[in-house]
Amino acid sequence: MRTAEITRTTAETQITVSINLDGTGKYDVTTGVGFFDHMLDQLARHSLIDITLRATGDLHIDDHHTVEDCGIALGQALAKALGDKRGIRRFGHFALAMDDSQIACALDLSARPFLVWNVDFPTAKIGTFDTELVREFFQALATHGGITLHVDRTHGFNSHHIAEATFKSVARALRMAVEPDPRMAGELPSTKGAL
Repeated sequence: MRTAEITRTTAETQITVSINLDGTGKYDVTTGVGFFDHMLDQLARHSLIDITLRATGDLHIDDHHTVEDCGIALGQALAKALGDKRGIRRFGHFALAMDDSQIACALDLSARPFLVWNVDFPTAKIGTFDTELVREFFQALATHGGITLHVDRTHGFNSHHIAEATFKSVARALRMAVEPDPRMAGELPSTKGAL
């Protein structure tokens, strides 16, 4: 069973997250940031990774620490659940259309974290949620999950749609990458002998 649980406690946030890579996309997420909860639900549903996450943070300051630290904890859980990565597809890509928005994602579970981010938002906020935090979340996820992650906005004029399409596109690419490859038979998807 490819599962992991992470607890992360700092002076700013307290987070517990558990994931199951071989799940069905079940989600049970409470962060205190409504729009972010909605996005994490999309991440679980479309990656088919079961995610249970509880976060409390210094929301009286702003949402930044909570969103970033959830990305850190989820990235750590992903890396732990993947283990040595034998038998996985490793690479994933998906171009997702949602109404006016189209987001393309390509990723590599390489253990070499890198984020290429070409996603602009026409507004600074979605309700009370700062749109710049979408990038902060994916930067933390990529760094702590060991993911080379490229995300590009092809189209989009509605900030809510752009953000949601981003989470769904990354989720679908992640689903592809973590899936067992029946042709790999437990082999490591690398010529280096390690990932």
